[in-house]
Amino acid sequence: MKNSIPKLLLSLMITCSLFVVALSHPAFAVIKLDKIHFIIPGGAGGGWDGTARGTGEALTKSGLLKKASYENLSGGGGGKAIGHLIETAERQQHTLMVNSTPIVVRSLTKVFPFSFRDLTPIASIISDYGALVVAKDSKFKNWNQVVKAFLENPKKVKVAGGSVRGDMDHLVAAMAFKAAGGNPRAVRYIPYEAGGKAMAGLLSGETQILSTGFGEALALARAGEVRIIAVTSEKRLPEAPDVPSLKELGYNVTFANWRGFFAPPGISAKKALNYARLLKAMYSTPEWEAVRKRQGWSNLYQPGVLFYEFLEEQEKVVGSLMRELGFLK
Repeated sequence: MKNSIPKLLLSLMITCSLFVVALSHPAFAVIKLDKIHFIIPGGAGGGWDGTARGTGEALTKSGLLKKASYENLSGGGGGKAIGHLIETAERQQHTLMVNSTPIVVRSLTKVFPFSFRDLTPIASIISDYGALVVAKDSKFKNWNQVVKAFLENPKKVKVAGGSVRGDMDHLVAAMAFKAAGGNPRAVRYIPYEAGGKAMAGLLSGETQILSTGFGEALALARAGEVRIIAVTSEKRLPEAPDVPSLKELGYNVTFANWRGFFAPPGISAKKALNYARLLKAMYSTPEWEAVRKRQGWSNLYQPGVLFYEFLEEQEKVVGSLMRELGFLK
């Protein structure tokens, strides 16, 4: 795959240029497609699952896409899905795989041998802030109480997450405790296969804290099943105005996890452009706005080579953070 990277980057540059020209042309028409098969590298109930299904919902309900299908293909920290997409690329011409910051994290930590360079980055579409969550009847009423308990005895504060050790949910919790003066390596992190199972672990009492995406926690928080006690945004989010940000509480932590879509390697620049145009057109539909507000996401559209360059920068930023926290040498 390494020898194909320059060719892929050239294709992405052409795609991005075509996109800019097409979007600015007065004759620009909204693209519509017949079908997309979404590959989801994790189980049901996680951020990837919600993003893929929410995107498919908005596209089909708005009439931009005739049919959407979904395949949850978990395993290997997401590597199983990526490997499958690469190995079967020729017959995956109508397939998009959702992914996010973990594709960078897991490549850096060698959880799998692939990176975004082995795929065709189409576009990032949303950012989702981190959320720290407790069960509705938890003894912890706020984040300061959690910090106090952690500083007294880190072993008594178990943190659930829907990803492997050293991945995003773990990193967010480690950053939060480090900002409070704790040892980030002392965080007792319990990994679950996906966000839904991590939430179940919290609700069953297996863990006291859940580190997850804000969008994943929002629905259960609205239903009164859990309480979000802090978020990693700069300030309070409009979808949860009663929840303070860590920064507001005096902890210098901000973080947003991007999510976006990748096509198989080797697809044409024209097909990549069509996917990018479709996602761009989705933004202006009321169906997408309904999904976005329901999930508490922020729009983050970066197509083609802009997405590729963003991913390269993410490698530097996230890699530096992981080294600082002791998760990467």
